[in-house]
Amino acid sequence: MNRVYLAGPDVFLPDAAAWLQRKKAICAGFRLTGVSPLDEYPDAPLDWADLPDWRRIALRNEAHIRSCVAVIANLTPFRGPSADVGTVYEIGFARGLGLKVFGYATVATAFLDRTLSAVGGGRQAADGSWWDQDGLLVEQFGLFDNLMIEGGITESGGALLRDDQDRWNDLTVFERCIQAAASAIRGPDG
Repeated sequence: MNRVYLAGPDVFLPDAAAWLQRKKAICAGFRLTGVSPLDEYPDAPLDWADLPDWRRIALRNEAHIRSCVAVIANLTPFRGPSADVGTVYEIGFARGLGLKVFGYATVATAFLDRTLSAVGGGRQAADGSWWDQDGLLVEQFGLFDNLMIEGGITESGGALLRDDQDRWNDLTVFERCIQAAASAIRGPDG
């Protein structure tokens, strides 16, 4: 089965291991092997044992991504208006490797609206552009998140799905994302 890396802030949930097992079961239902950031890396070099935890985790996650054909990224806004920064790094890393990237979110509100809400509003100029409280332009392409995230997903041949759901407790949009990924990875005859 094709391996897919399950990126996202899910690792911070109180029941992270059980939650990621549920996601892996959904992947298996579509003939994909879900790889969690929490999974051990069986081929870890011996010198990793001497590294601090944070470096070992970073190296392990990059090794997991290299072993996969695609990344499935949870882009639900995390601790602010945008996706988890570690997840965004993993998307860029996957793009650099030429992997397909698929994203999903359990929030459908556009990036502009989330950003203005997070910064306490803004000012709309006569030309229609929005500026935040610090006088900085707010990105307003009508996208879900920063244009580089959505651009990277699109250019990889992936897709971004979003829907308003129970933010950290519903896997419906994740399942739709896995279905789309499985179809794209296996192709029309797969």
